[in-house]
Amino acid sequence: MATILLIDTSADVFSVAISRLDGPSCALGDSPVILAEVTGTEPRTQSAMLMPAVDECLRKAGLSPKDLDAVCVSKGPGSYTGLRVGVSTAKGLCMGLGIPLIAIGTLELLFAQALPEAGNCKYIIPMIDARRMEVYSAVFSIDGTMVREIRPEIVEPGIYDEYLSAGPVLFTGDGALKCRDILVPEGTDPSTRILPLNPSAKAMAGEAAKAFDEKRFEDLAYFEPFYLKDFVAKLPSRKLF
Repeated sequence: MATILLIDTSADVFSVAISRLDGPSCALGDSPVILAEVTGTEPRTQSAMLMPAVDECLRKAGLSPKDLDAVCVSKGPGSYTGLRVGVSTAKGLCMGLGIPLIAIGTLELLFAQALPEAGNCKYIIPMIDARRMEVYSAVFSIDGTMVREIRPEIVEPGIYDEYLSAGPVLFTGDGALKCRDILVPEGTDPSTRILPLNPSAKAMAGEAAKAFDEKRFEDLAYFEPFYLKDFVAKLPSRKLF
């Protein structure tokens, strides 16, 4: 029996959950029992509210930190600040409790959430908003194979024609919503659609349990978020003299 704390801070609004698995691990997209869940209510409050949310989640589940067997965190890509806060919190908990760290990619997480709604779609393309008309995206076949690697890209007409020509495509994530008019213009096959989803901690439960069973743990000393692009702080311009 594995009890795992699940943390997602990759989007503007974070979420925390606790899962418990009895018996063999679940396949990607399945979920063990969710004992408790807490979702942030205000955007970009991870740094102030994440640990109180963890405490509340433990209280709801009737558990203490020592009851946890592992912590699973979304590793990105996504919000730079959110990922930094989530990963540092997860690593701190693991170090303090002497338990392993599991990490799941945010686009893999969105794929798992979208899979039950895929219907007859041939591909699922999760997208995370990277500001302006840029997104972080990957392409998955329905069996969970990543057929095109994760990368940042500017969404332009025709960019996914290779996949659309094979059959219906399910786009998901806040990046897809932002680019709706380009991805699904008028006259598109109605089976190709956009599913509005944000990453959710509880959706990590199945893959987290599988990783725990297979002992796919991260090195606490060296693990860092998958930012995908270097973060550049933008400061207001000012005269020096």
